[in-house]
This record gives sequence, structure tokens and C-alpha cells, in this order.
Amino acid sequence: MSRRRAAAASLRRGGRRAVPSGKGASPRGGTPAPALTLHLFSDPVEIKALRRDLLAWYDRCKRDLPWRTLAATEPDADRRAYAVWVSEIMLQQTQVATVIDYYNRWMQKWPTLQTLAQASLEEVNELWAGLGYYSRGKRLQEAARKVVSELAGRMPRTAEDLQKLLPGVGRYTAGAIASISYGQATGVVDGNVIRVLCRLRCIGADSNSPAVIDHLWDMANALVDRSRPGDFNQALMELGATVCVPKAPLCGDCPVKQHCRAWRRVEKELAFASQKLFRKPAPVLDVEDCGAAGCPLCPPATEPWDSSLGVTNFPRKAAKKQPRVARTATCVLERRGCQGALEYLLVQRPSSGLLAGLWEFPSVPLAQDLQEEKQREALADHLQAWLGQPVPAGGLQLIGEVVHIFSHIHQTYVVYSLPLDEDVTSDPASSPSRWVTEEEFHASAVSTAMKKVLKAHEKQRRKESSSGQGSKRKRGAKTEGVSSTCSGTQLSLRAFLRPPTAS
Repeated sequence: MSRRRAAAASLRRGGRRAVPSGKGASPRGGTPAPALTLHLFSDPVEIKALRRDLLAWYDRCKRDLPWRTLAATEPDADRRAYAVWVSEIMLQQTQVATVIDYYNRWMQKWPTLQTLAQASLEEVNELWAGLGYYSRGKRLQEAARKVVSELAGRMPRTAEDLQKLLPGVGRYTAGAIASISYGQATGVVDGNVIRVLCRLRCIGADSNSPAVIDHLWDMANALVDRSRPGDFNQALMELGATVCVPKAPLCGDCPVKQHCRAWRRVEKELAFASQKLFRKPAPVLDVEDCGAAGCPLCPPATEPWDSSLGVTNFPRKAAKKQPRVARTATCVLERRGCQGALEYLLVQRPSSGLLAGLWEFPSVPLAQDLQEEKQREALADHLQAWLGQPVPAGGLQLIGEVVHIFSHIHQTYVVYSLPLDEDVTSDPASSPSRWVTEEEFHASAVSTAMKKVLKAHEKQRRKESSSGQGSKRKRGAKTEGVSSTCSGTQLSLRAFLRPPTAS
């Protein structure tokens, strides 16, 4: 057995053992030591008091959120579970304030599993656009279709079955649906819960390690209130989201601070410092130190308690992996439509991978440190595949760079533009593409990054319009080797391809 698995197994055994606080055996025998009990909830009286204090606070202070209203008022179990499920998927890696509008529009458009199952992926992507982590919407619809086609429209009724039967539903989501919708007494562990529990019990080991995660799940399952499991889990998450926040936590407002060993340590240090102002203090036993040599839940010896951080010493996380750096050339191809409105060419991304199935301006990845001239050539070659005719690299107008941060990618878009004739179309042999107006663009399934690209393009166009006829980049201005039919009209692809006239 590996050390990591052995540590996890040891913690699980410790989590089930009801050892009164302070009664752990010393590794050498003799005087008892706190050992792992520092990191456990083993006193039934304290557990009962924590449940009472936390639920009373939640009843007074919980936020009014649409998914909570549906969970509390929807009589049908399947519709109730579906409503909770949608909210939990949307809330993954996304702030509540952002989710509310998306959730309301989603539930208005697809109020049941059956209506979602009948929707197209294009419709799902369009509504999800801007919410990020786009595969979530796709997996949610796939799972809804499975419930309708294979489970007769009936949602699984336990956390175990939810996780087993529904694609894209992990342990946390399954626990949240089961406890909130069905009243199953099962805990949940998400980022907020990790932070709260690590501070309550001074868990300073890497909070993303399997051993610590297993211990936190054992703790969450032991703490969950048996009569109000859904409310208790939401209360624990609410506490982490609004009070026990990552930075500058509001410890004075915390309803369970009396149960928090990190807070007790801070208070003890403040009292100790106060005593030093008046007299030499007597030695004080540091009750917040575990005392167990090599404890897998304590902070590593190389990262001792930092008094300046207070309770934010916990949780500890391994250093984040730096995002991969990527550069992409993208071109805003535009033409005048039949009604005179500007139209933009959008192409569809592959059905798998990053931003799967979304629409974007024609784009091509770039090698790092590629000279601007080579960037133009790479993009021009790529555009030729879409338009079915050569595109001169010199006709591409550089707009600038747009930076967008994905969870694991630091993406820079080098943005160009190219106006086309009205009658220019994309090559039907290429992947799906379409011309859209600005209004249609914003209603399409496009990423936030592409919206930034269009915004940069429009900003440049306004700048050119206000710079007057003398601007070098003004639309319709004659360029060497390029002619235009009249002043102020768009430069066309045909104009770029026309051989220069003899002087």
C-alpha cells in the first residue's frame, strides 16, 4: 500500500473512532497527547451545538436565491432535483451573482428534464455563452437525455445512484442534490466547505491531497444534521461564501467561532501578547498544536503557523501550476449584408476540446515569438481555406492584442480585420460557418473571449472614424497596390486581388 493510501486509511479509521477530546494516546505511552483528535469532531455535545448554531444563523441570514426558492416550494421530487442540479452545475467555478441571471433564463426556457432533453446543443451553448467552462452545459443536457430515455424521466433518489448513473455528476453534486432535494443525510465537500472545516479543526496539510479530502468527507458526513441535511449543507457553504471567506474573514460575525480551533489560537495569542504588556507570562500550553509526530493533517514543518495570517493560515494549498501561455491570430471578417448592416463571419469549433462547439472568428494558433509578418502569413493561409480564394497578408489590418485567462491557459489573441465585398461567401466545403449581424453575434454561442475581440475591433473602428480623412488606417483610404471604387467605402477582397494599374 502506498504511503498516501495508508495515510488516508489511517485518517478514515481515526475519523470514525469516537475519542473524547484530549484523550488520544501518547505515541510513547504515559501522559495522553491530543494527537489526531485536534482535527476531529468527536464530542457529540459539541456536534449538536455546532449544528444548532449554524442552522440558527442560516435561518436568519441566508441569501434569497432562486434555486433555494424552487427547492423549498416545488412539490414534485424530480423537478425539485432538476432545479437543484442545474444550480449546482452552474455554480461550479462561477460566482453566485453571475449565475442568477443565467439560472433564471435557463429555468424559464427549460423548466423540466424533458424540455432540456428536447433542446439542441446549439441552443444550450447559446444560453450558456459567457458562463465559462462550456462543457458543463453539454454534460448536463447529455445526462438529462439519459434520465428521460433510460430512467423513464425519474431522477435517481440517492447520492450513490446519482453519481453512478448520471454523467458529469461527481460526489459533491450528488451529495448536494440528494441532501437538498430528497433529505438524504449525506455531507458535501466543495471549496467553501474545505475552507470552513480546515479552519474549524486546524487542518494545515495540502487541502487538495487525497488524504485530506477523504478526512474532510468523513467529517462532513459526521457533522451533517440528520433532520435538516439540505439546509445544513447549504449553511456550511453559505458560511464559507459570506463569512469564512479566503481573505479577511469576518470572524466576529461567525456563528460557530466558539467551535473554531484556528480562531481560538488567534484569541489565545492576543491574550498572551496582552499579558506581556504587564508582567512576564507563565508558559502556556499550545493546545492548538496536534502533538503527534508526523501528523498528516498538520502544516508541514517547513510552513509553521504565521501569526500575521491568523485563521487564514488554513487551508494550505500546493502552489498553483502556472497556466500554459498560448497565442492565436484571429480575424474579424466583415461585409455589408443585404440590408446594409455589417455582418461578421463566424466558424464553429470542433465538437470536443476547449470551447467545444462554440462559434468564433476564424482563428489559427501561433508559435511563440513569431514575427508579425509571419503571423499575417499564417492567418492569411488559414483564411484562404474558409473563403476558397487567396487572401493577401498585407491586406490584414492589425487591431491589437486581447488577453483572456482560461483556468489553465493564458491566451493572447492577435486581432486583425479584413472587410470583404457583399457577395463574398465562405467555402461550403469547410467546417460549419455563418454570417451574422452584431445582434445575432451576441445571441450566438460565442465565448467571452470572442466578445472581447469584437469589442476591440469596434473600438478601433470608432477611433478611425473620429480621426478624419488624414488617418492612415481610415476605411476607404488608398493603399499602395490597392484601389477602391469610391472614397469612404469598404476595402474589398476583390480590390486586394486586382492587379495594380500601370502608372
